[in-house]
Parts: sequence; C-alpha cells; structure tokens
Amino acid sequence: MKTLTRKTFALLGGLGLLTASWTAHAEGQIRVAQQFGISYLILDVVHDQKLIEKHGKAHGLDIKVEWTQISGATAMNEALLSGSLDIVSAGVPPMLALWDRTKGKQNVKAVAALGSLPNYLLSSNPNVKTIKDFGDKDRIAVPAAGTSFQSRVLQIETAKVFGKDNYKRFDTISVSLAHPDATAALVAGGSEINAHFSSAPFYYQALEANKNVHKVLSSYDVLGGPATFNVLYTTQKFHDENPKTYKAFYAALDEAAKLIKADKAKAAEIFIRVQKSKLAPELVRKIIEDPENSYTIQPQRSQAYADELYKLGVLKNRAASWKDYFFPEAYAQPGS
Repeated sequence: MKTLTRKTFALLGGLGLLTASWTAHAEGQIRVAQQFGISYLILDVVHDQKLIEKHGKAHGLDIKVEWTQISGATAMNEALLSGSLDIVSAGVPPMLALWDRTKGKQNVKAVAALGSLPNYLLSSNPNVKTIKDFGDKDRIAVPAAGTSFQSRVLQIETAKVFGKDNYKRFDTISVSLAHPDATAALVAGGSEINAHFSSAPFYYQALEANKNVHKVLSSYDVLGGPATFNVLYTTQKFHDENPKTYKAFYAALDEAAKLIKADKAKAAEIFIRVQKSKLAPELVRKIIEDPENSYTIQPQRSQAYADELYKLGVLKNRAASWKDYFFPEAYAQPGS
C-alpha cells in the first residue's frame, strides 16, 4: 500500500510526474485511498480479502486495484479532482463541502458510509464539564482547525449553545494537530494542549492513560444519536464510465461490512495485519466490539450534518435528502 502526503502530491504535480498513466483510467482499474485509523476497517477487510477483485470476476472483469494511504481530507480532495485517485475517503463534512463545491461540475458524491463511530471531545481541565466552560486559555486539538470533521461538529454544537453568529467561537482556541500527537500531548500534560476532539482508537487510549482526562462531548450528542463518521466518495465521471468496476467495489464494501459483523475476531486480526498496528489486540477487539461502533455502509444521520452546515452557511446548496449527495447504488439500503 502506497502512503502519500499532500506535500508529495504537490511535488509530483509540480514536476509533471502525474502522467497519463495516473490520470487516465478505464473500466477494470480503480485507485482507492484511505486515511489512517480503525474507522477505516471496512477498507482494510476489502484490501486483505481482495474483495474488489473477487466481485470483479463475478462481473467478468479482472480489476487492477491500487491502494494508497493519505492523511487529511484536503489532500484527498485535491487528488480526486486532479484525477490522481478514483475513490477517496474522509469525514462527512469534508465530503459535503466537496459535493457543494462541485455541484454542476465534477458532481462529487458519496459511494458508501464506512461506519458510525463517535468522536469524543476530551479535556484534562477539571473545570471543563461542557463546552460553555472552555476559556481563552484552553487549547483544543483537532486535525484541521475550522474545516475538519471534528471542527465542523464543534461548530454545529457551538451554534446551538451560543447562537448561529458565534459558531466559530472555538476556532480561535483550536490547534491543528494530528491525532497521535494530540493524544500524546493531552496524556502527558505540560503543554498548551488541554483538550482534544478525538477519534478511535485515540480517545480509548487517552481515557485509559490519564485519569484527569474526561469526556466533555460526543459527536453522537451533537447529531442526535449514532451517525456516520467517514464516507467514500468519487466523481460522476468515474461512476458513469466504470459501471462494472463501481458495482464490484460497492459489493466488496457490503461483503466486508458483513464479515466484520459476523466475525469481529477475524476483523481485528485483519486490521492489525494490514495496518501493521502496534495496538494491543485486546484494545482492537474492544473497539470493534464496542456497541457504540457500527461498521456499516449504510449512512446514518448524514443529513444532520448537511442540514446544520447549510444553516450555518458553510454549504451553499441545501440537500433535500441524503440521496442528493450519494450515488444511486446506495439507495438499495436504508439510509439517512
């Protein structure tokens, strides 16, 4: 599996190395990118079990699959729009932002959900019980201040508590920091970082490692219950020009989700093997078996993001239904 960063893509583009072999694609080829972490477990299973290839053969097609890992939605979106990747993954808000931006042009839409998993806003400040308690001296670590999944969820909650005009209230005390670094800073203490809007496995680790670290808020609280965290998305062009490849990919995702539900122990082994993870097997099993975490390709409460971000003016286009920003193959399953 290739691991590329936003800087790498910029360098390749600047040198003219994103050649036709990268930008051109045809039926029977697919380039998929995922980010890091256990929330991408469905893709680890698809990769390990060669499910795209399996379902391609069922359609009479030998599919060549290229896997890449990239950190950050911005790099994902740039690679998708440049034609360097066919399918990318990120949180629901970054996907919606690209759907909104490309409507009537590249028409980017979601392929499938990757699961409903909460993110926890953690703090080591004993005086912080709710977001009302954050002050100017607090610092909240998020992957990308102002634009990441975590920042958008915090903005939605902030608007509810302090009013729409103040939805960016906590952007000023938010710090862009990768989850591993933010977790280390929060657990160790002694730095300016005393809060972290964290995804799995990091909030599990932080809560266990430091007794002063506590949960202030769950993304599920903000969205009214279990809600999709990450999604896969692509362009209308790829969807329309590669019908057999696309169907094989969607079928592979469906099979992977069913495998995880049926055999969580096997899913844990696959994650550790594919990601070469140093996490304790017991922790991996704990996360996969946690009833809060559901590895499903069915979107849950995704429209809650769309509705709230439209109200805040982050999105210019209003989605009447979740089907507005998902491709039709997803309609066969229940969604919201």
